[in-house]
Amino acid sequence: MTAISCERVTKTYRHGFLQKKTKPALNDLSFSVNSGEVLGIIGPNGAGKSTIIKSIMGFIKPDQGNITINGIHSSNLESHAHIGYLSETPCLYKTLSLKDHLQFAARLAKLSKKETNKKIEEVIAKVDLPEAAHLPIGRYSKGMTQRAALAYALLLNPQILILDEPMSGLDPLGRSLVVDIIHEYNKRGNTILFCSHILSDVERICTRIGIMHEGRLATITSPTELNNMPELKNDKTTHLETLFLKTVKGTL
Repeated sequence: MTAISCERVTKTYRHGFLQKKTKPALNDLSFSVNSGEVLGIIGPNGAGKSTIIKSIMGFIKPDQGNITINGIHSSNLESHAHIGYLSETPCLYKTLSLKDHLQFAARLAKLSKKETNKKIEEVIAKVDLPEAAHLPIGRYSKGMTQRAALAYALLLNPQILILDEPMSGLDPLGRSLVVDIIHEYNKRGNTILFCSHILSDVERICTRIGIMHEGRLATITSPTELNNMPELKNDKTTHLETLFLKTVKGTL
């Protein structure tokens, strides 16, 4: 079953003096995310990774193409009912605490008080912020803010997790924690789509890996396929790093 489907998605931005120049951010992009898999998308800056994430979430309207989530068009709010989303730059209220944010989300979901308290306690422990849960977000470090935003995304145990640069600002312990959370959610049968610049994390987390370049999905592979490509063996880089460089430089 397909959890997310993107078919021939195109998005062009105008820039320059009087906005006369155009630049394609997404160029006839097509791919799908199967239910229960972890698909990681990597690519150089400007490849279109965040643009496709925002298009799936409905924050950006593509010029052309079709995006569906569990068979429902992404423009329909119902399609987002079972999604947990972590943006590249989390927007949390600095004067409110993590617990305040989570209680607000629980009220919107109309959870009972008992269920709210249980879920909040569980997710705060999961992101390892029990001692900071009552502090205002403004006192958090960048890594703590990232984990707080992840807690917000996880609160309602969504079927689909969409994570834009989830490792941003995290130290090695924080990265390890997020990797463990992704593995745990995937073992439950949940679907995860994420973008990242950290190739080593992508290689050890993902079921499949897509490499974006100039608004297109240039190639898609898996850790098993990477290890079986003798032409990618290199003493100085990993298989994924080699494939990434070859794809971006057009030497594949």
